[in-house]
Amino acid sequence: MLKLKERHGSPYWYLRGTVRGISVDESTGIAIASKKQAEEFKARRENELLEESIHGKRATVTFSQAALSYIEQGGKQADAYRLADVIKHFGTTKLAKIGAPEIHAGAVAVFPTMQPASRRTHFYIPVSAILTHAQKMGWCDEIKFEWPAPSDGVVRWLTKEEAHRLIDEGKHIQALLTFLFYTGARISEAMDLQMQDLDLDRAHVQFIDTKNGTSRGVPLHTLVVEAMRRYFAVYRHNGGDVFRREDGQEYGHEAKASDRIKTVFKKACKRAGITNFRIHDTRHTWATWHYQKNRDLGALQKLGGWKTLEMVLRYAHTNVEELGDTIARL
Repeated sequence: MLKLKERHGSPYWYLRGTVRGISVDESTGIAIASKKQAEEFKARRENELLEESIHGKRATVTFSQAALSYIEQGGKQADAYRLADVIKHFGTTKLAKIGAPEIHAGAVAVFPTMQPASRRTHFYIPVSAILTHAQKMGWCDEIKFEWPAPSDGVVRWLTKEEAHRLIDEGKHIQALLTFLFYTGARISEAMDLQMQDLDLDRAHVQFIDTKNGTSRGVPLHTLVVEAMRRYFAVYRHNGGDVFRREDGQEYGHEAKASDRIKTVFKKACKRAGITNFRIHDTRHTWATWHYQKNRDLGALQKLGGWKTLEMVLRYAHTNVEELGDTIARL
């Protein structure tokens, strides 16, 4: 059977031993000071292994175990927003007991105030990735469930006059807003941008390991170069994060990228008289401007880092002024 062991240097109890031929040498994740809790964990684990020896691993693998395996093997959703909360929700629930009702209930429980499209991104996609991994490992059958419908693709964007009015009211994030409006960067790409990846002399920026798991380079508009030179004249730093707090210190990466500047951005929008506009909409604005001037969806897709051409078609659908003469001929 299993025994609790202390491993040198580890703050947790370890389980070692054999149950019906199944060898175990694993951390309990329970602190040394909590031996009673560790004893209870040991008893549960012995029962699980006994069940596994009789019915096979399919009957015993939990969501947490599947998630850990997925993360250790470098799954694309390993860094998903609040993935720890998703894993905590299902916890030691066996995969065999997770179906569509449990998944839908979990999405609401973990993200109660999110819109369906956001739940799709932050809950259904990572859960599906973990369950697909578990299926490939032979730990469960395919679990079928319907995802919330994707976003309807409505694009909120600003005119040049509106955008520059917002930039002017941005205070210490003026350079950041200029950068977002004229590069099409995701807010996470901008907030995590490092000094070594920005080259003002070459008028070029590179985004490393982006949301899509790839890197890309983007030429810098002259307005961005000028704004960044003014910014660095005030906030001088030789390395680390490019965009920082008003006091020149780094924001830190604990909070979601958009949350780090949420307050100052909302105040800037209010001062500029801009309503119903999110920080993510700066990317929509840049894409809309680019398509209006170039009518080149392929270039837009490459510069913006979208995976498929279908993802940029919304900007063609938004910009139909060039078709006005076809209506006039009716």
